[in-house]
Amino acid sequence: MFIQTESTPNPATLKFLPGKEVLREGTADFRDASTAAEASPLAGRLFDIPGVTGVFFGYDFITVTKDGPDWQHLKPAILGAIMEHFMSGAPVMASTGPVADADHAGEFYDKADEELVLTIKELLDTRVRPAVAQDGGDITFRGFENGTVFLHMKGACAGCPSSTATLKHGIQNLLRHFVPEVQQVEQVA
Repeated sequence: MFIQTESTPNPATLKFLPGKEVLREGTADFRDASTAAEASPLAGRLFDIPGVTGVFFGYDFITVTKDGPDWQHLKPAILGAIMEHFMSGAPVMASTGPVADADHAGEFYDKADEELVLTIKELLDTRVRPAVAQDGGDITFRGFENGTVFLHMKGACAGCPSSTATLKHGIQNLLRHFVPEVQQVEQVA
């Protein structure tokens, strides 16, 4: 098994491409070891490596976020854990049901803005999310209120030094262009 790695705009996050499907649908974002171990054998295995602070699964990639050590020391352990997991035949997620990411849970917007929200979501799904996935992350819609779009950043995007520029100069300008009612874009947890 050959696992490729790619850097991301976030220096604390590295993208791993195992050459096979990781998650068939959706994404999964883990920010602590206790929830990771329950939900995913692979995420639990990665959190067992000292220095790993975040794990994110996309369709065909895994991003890992670190705190202390440099990648030179951490990368071999991560590669080994990913390879061992896929060679074992164990599932990536503990359950076979939908990923417990709840992308639509907690969304807020006025029902009168429903058509605007559908347009915003379509733009995010077709123009923003594919580009962000290339960088090892994801962005999901959380709400729309008084001209402000609220987005949640995951994976390599969470905590990335360039995420503010991505939001303000990239996504905000795109949405303003196609949906004049959008005045600004804000990040929410």
